[in-house]
Amino acid sequence: MTELLSLPHLSRSPRDPAFVQDPYPFYDMIRQAGPVVQWQEWGLPVTARSTVVSACLRDRRLGREAPEGFGQTPPAHLAPFYDIEAHSMLELDGPRHAKLRAQVLRAFTSRRIAALAPEIETLCHQLIDAFPAGGCDLLPAYAQHLPAIIIARLLGLPDATAPDLLRWSHAMVGMYQARRTAEVEAKAVAASSEFAAFIRATLAERRRDPREDLLSAMLAAQAGDGSGLSEDEILSTAILLLNAGHEATVHSLGNAVAQFLERGTQWPQGDPAAEAALVEEALRIDPPLHLFERWVLEDMKIGGQAFRRGDRIGLLLAGANRDPSAWDRPGILDPARPSRPHHAFGAGAHFCLGAPLARMELQIGLRVLFARLPNLSLGERPVYADLYPFHGLETLALSY
Repeated sequence: MTELLSLPHLSRSPRDPAFVQDPYPFYDMIRQAGPVVQWQEWGLPVTARSTVVSACLRDRRLGREAPEGFGQTPPAHLAPFYDIEAHSMLELDGPRHAKLRAQVLRAFTSRRIAALAPEIETLCHQLIDAFPAGGCDLLPAYAQHLPAIIIARLLGLPDATAPDLLRWSHAMVGMYQARRTAEVEAKAVAASSEFAAFIRATLAERRRDPREDLLSAMLAAQAGDGSGLSEDEILSTAILLLNAGHEATVHSLGNAVAQFLERGTQWPQGDPAAEAALVEEALRIDPPLHLFERWVLEDMKIGGQAFRRGDRIGLLLAGANRDPSAWDRPGILDPARPSRPHHAFGAGAHFCLGAPLARMELQIGLRVLFARLPNLSLGERPVYADLYPFHGLETLALSY
C-alpha cells in the first residue's frame, strides 16, 4: 500500500458522539483541506468533493474487488458471513458482476416495481392504523416494517418472516460498521447461517412450486451453460436485496421525516412532481450511506494525488452531496433548487439497482404519513445511531 504521506491528515473518530449526531462539519473540513485527505481513524484517504467522488464512482480503474495479491483470506470462524459475500454483486466487478446484475434486472423490472404501488399505499395505511394514540417512535412502528415487508413480498416471502429478516439483516450489516467487535461478528455469523438456511429452504420450495415472485424468476434464469445464476449466487443476491433493500430505506425514511419536521418543511400533497423533488432533496441532504470504499486497480491519479495499484480510497457520498461548488447553500433543504444528480445511490457500474423501488417507497410512505397525520411533530430531538458508515436514527419520537 502506498504511504500517502503528502496528504493532509485529519482526525475524528467515527464513533465520537458529536460526529454520530452531525458528521457534516467534519466533511466540510475534509473538503476544504484538499481533494483527497487522509482520515486517520478510518485509516484511509477520503474525498468529499463532488467532482472527485463522481469521477471515482464511474472510473473502471477503481473497483470493489481487491486486485490480485492484495486481498485477504477471511478467518475461518467468519466463513458463514464471507461465503455469502463471495457471491454478492456489491463486492464483485467485471463479468461476474455484470452477469449477476443483468439477471437480477431482468426480474427486478420497472413493471414489477410499479405494480407494487397500490400494495405499498395499502400497507402504509395499515401500519398507521396500528399506531398508538398520541405518539410513537416512527422507526419500529413504520419505517422498519414498510421496506422490509415490501422487499419480502417482492422476493415471495411471507409478511410473518419480516421480524426474522430484520434481525438477520441488522446483525449482518454490523460487519461493515465502525462499531464492529467480536460480539458483533459472532451475531453476524449466526445470522448468516440462519438466513442462508432459510433462503435455501425457500428456494427448494420454489423449485417444486414456482410462483410470480423474484426468487422464482431468478431460479428460472438458471442455465446449464453457466450463463444463469447458481444457487449460491441467487442466495447471496436475495440476502443483498433484503439487507440493502430495507436498511437504506429505513434510514432514508426516518432521516427525511426528521429533516422535514426540524426545518418546518411542508409535504406538497397533490403534486407528484413536487413530491419527487422533495424526496430527492431529502436523499441529497441526509443520505443513508455516507462512505463507499474502492480499490485502486491500476496506478492512477485521483484529485491530483498519485495512487498505486492496491491502494484504497473512501468516497464520502454525504460530504459530496453538500459540496458548495455543486449546490448553492448545500446545507439548506430546498425542494425548489434546480435538479441535478446527487450521490446517495452511487453511480456507474454499482449504481443502486433498487433506487426506483426506494424512491417509490419514500414518496408513497411520506405522502400517506403526512396526509394521515397532518399535525405530526417531533416528540423529542431525533437521535442518530452509532452505525457509521451508515447514517440513520436510533429513535424518532413523534407526536400527532
